[in-house]
Amino acid sequence: MTSFNGLGTHLGNLSRTAPAQTRSISPENFSGAAGQGGRSTDGAAHRAARDLGVGWKVSPYILIEPGATFELADISGEGAIQQIWMTLARGRWRHTILRMYWDDHPNPSVECPVGDFFANGWEKYARVDSLAVCVNPARAFNCYWEMPFRSRARVTLENLSDEKIVVYYQINYALTELPADAAYFHAQFRRTNPLPYKEVYTILDNIEGHGQYVGTYMAWGSNNAGWWGEGEIKFHMDEDDAFPTICGTGTEDYFCGAYCFDPGIMDKETPSHYETYNSAYAGLPQVICPDGVYTSQQRFGMYRWHIPDPIRFEQRLKVTMQALGWRTDKERRYLPLQDDIASVAFWYQAQPATTFPQLPDKDYLEVI
Repeated sequence: MTSFNGLGTHLGNLSRTAPAQTRSISPENFSGAAGQGGRSTDGAAHRAARDLGVGWKVSPYILIEPGATFELADISGEGAIQQIWMTLARGRWRHTILRMYWDDHPNPSVECPVGDFFANGWEKYARVDSLAVCVNPARAFNCYWEMPFRSRARVTLENLSDEKIVVYYQINYALTELPADAAYFHAQFRRTNPLPYKEVYTILDNIEGHGQYVGTYMAWGSNNAGWWGEGEIKFHMDEDDAFPTICGTGTEDYFCGAYCFDPGIMDKETPSHYETYNSAYAGLPQVICPDGVYTSQQRFGMYRWHIPDPIRFEQRLKVTMQALGWRTDKERRYLPLQDDIASVAFWYQAQPATTFPQLPDKDYLEVI
């Protein structure tokens, strides 16, 4: 992570002071203003604190009604969001939409179901241990992406479901002067279910401007028996046309794994199985299996953060992933797959993105 004016602090510069003001927004201080925390008298838990009074955890969470959008934060000034913690006591993760807006831009630069944003796309808890995202027991969502803004930052949460949801959250940020080259954080969700035969899945497209791509999360549901991850990721950058500058060698390879995520392939004494893993920059934290290793309807959650190796573009960017397995014939041929694939692309660019593809309705978003 970069470091400027007290942002992006790491062990090497932790002792250095900086001209920055630390602030935090939560249901106990909706404005984040200095000296305004813990003042609520009528928060959601006021009955639990009725014998203790003001300051005793009167407002630890919010309620969002069906169909409503709640403004989690509205920050004025210049600075950067540094950390977000959130948990949903009730609610559908795919039907809870997180949006972020920078500098009064009318369109969100982040638009994503909350579970997918935190690398938990299947509405089932999976522990994630990485530098950018951590999901801790039990269902605690954390992210450490640095999110600069120059005049304003807005964060909202929309409830698409038919039930009221309970949300605990805290947004930690710093107010400070930004350097001229600080770019805006973006995250875009997509889903195709099922992927049409012989089509390539698009992770990101129509990005114009100067920036760097910093991460991918994918929630992949296999609709075929057999291995599903032979497809290559491709980064079409700047002047690239039909052929990309960066072309991977396989889906598990891109997520820094190998040989089907299956230790049994290389060690015949080990029973065949998918092995989950978490690391600082890549992981397969979630595998949801029916009976058998290579049967249909397996579901996978994978992340790859380009933190030490951001993919930089000057003019435009398109990112795709092939969905490819194996046929059962003796000729050993590839099989284009028709899987349920969702993704989140994470990137920074010099200006907020103009528009995103329209988010699907809740019926299409639903994890079935």
